[in-house]
Amino acid sequence: MREDDYQALVDEVCALLGTPATLESRDFALIAFGAHEGDGEGAEPALDPVRRRSILGRRSSAEVRTWFESFGITRATGPVRIDPEPSAGVEHGRICLPVRHGGFVHGYIWLMDDGALDLGDPRLASAMAVASRIGALLAAEAHAEARTGELLRTLLAADDRGAGEEAAAELRERLGSAAAGPLAVVAVVPRRPGGENGGPGERDLGQSAGPGAGGAPAPVPPNVLARCVLTVPGAGRAPGPDGAPAVAALVRLRSAEAAESSRTAAAQLVRMHRSPAAAGVSAPRRGLSDAVAAWREALAAARAATAEPERLGPVADWAAIGPYRLLTALPPGACADPAAAALLRPVHAELARTAEEFLDHAGQAGRTAAALGIHRQTLYYRLSRIEALTGLDLDEGSARLLLHMALKAARL
Repeated sequence: MREDDYQALVDEVCALLGTPATLESRDFALIAFGAHEGDGEGAEPALDPVRRRSILGRRSSAEVRTWFESFGITRATGPVRIDPEPSAGVEHGRICLPVRHGGFVHGYIWLMDDGALDLGDPRLASAMAVASRIGALLAAEAHAEARTGELLRTLLAADDRGAGEEAAAELRERLGSAAAGPLAVVAVVPRRPGGENGGPGERDLGQSAGPGAGGAPAPVPPNVLARCVLTVPGAGRAPGPDGAPAVAALVRLRSAEAAESSRTAAAQLVRMHRSPAAAGVSAPRRGLSDAVAAWREALAAARAATAEPERLGPVADWAAIGPYRLLTALPPGACADPAAAALLRPVHAELARTAEEFLDHAGQAGRTAAALGIHRQTLYYRLSRIEALTGLDLDEGSARLLLHMALKAARL
């Protein structure tokens, strides 16, 4: 279904009722909006802060969502009058037309309400008939999206090669020319700073995540062709007993702006989560035949973004994660070395940070001291303590390499 088709249906509602209308998904993401004569900056009832934000920001705020849902719109089968609530930015009343299909709400049509429309007005019955048509279309889209997500999950996680090939074949059929590429795979993993325990559930990472702490999440980017939730052992900082849930997304690229379009989509997917998250982007691919390798790259980049959020996060490209391209391919604990064990104890956290900065700056004392904000003599003293703790001579290249890899691996 094209956006133009939804726009035509919303315009039909506007024409029926002579009032501006907006169509939003069940997660309050703007799908289409219609104006009527006089709708604009000068028409105060039509552009209160909520409608302005919905049109310009493509989504309502968490406070507005809570207020609207308090009127029972998720269960309603007919028009619902919404009272103003200035504290939430709802300066003018509204009438909500639930967009339903098959017993489920798939969205809402919002009408600016100046009190002139009676809920028993026969024109509202006609508008509800349009809402039912929209509901059927949204339900079909949701079903199609669920199926593409299921196919992507099968393709990326299938132990049976035959099942993966069958999933790829159906996915190609559903995606049409877009399946030929260029494509990238995006991985989004939970990031739990401060050593918090537990990971988010599938709703936190899935198709219908609600508003996060920083406000409502962004709508799903239009170039995301399919997405699903996979359980990935070791993904993120706090995987559960069976691993952490991670989002896998197949992103269509435009060759002229491949890197920018994939990173933009990844950043929007990160913002959709209730909990902190990081994302990784694979190298571009042509078609689906190399999707599993691209998923591994994306997951590795996401883990690197989680390991070094200030330098690499919140979105990291596979091509830019340096040593993590090798480290993420190794089994957990493979790079743990006895020489670094004492340095990695919490009591020596400042020394470990000093060692990592020193090695990140190729052993250049001046740049390291500047980065740490300390005197060069203080740096030399710390380096001597590091050598004593590790038993390594930091004048030797092999010792530096060993310590550097151990420190980077510890971040993962």
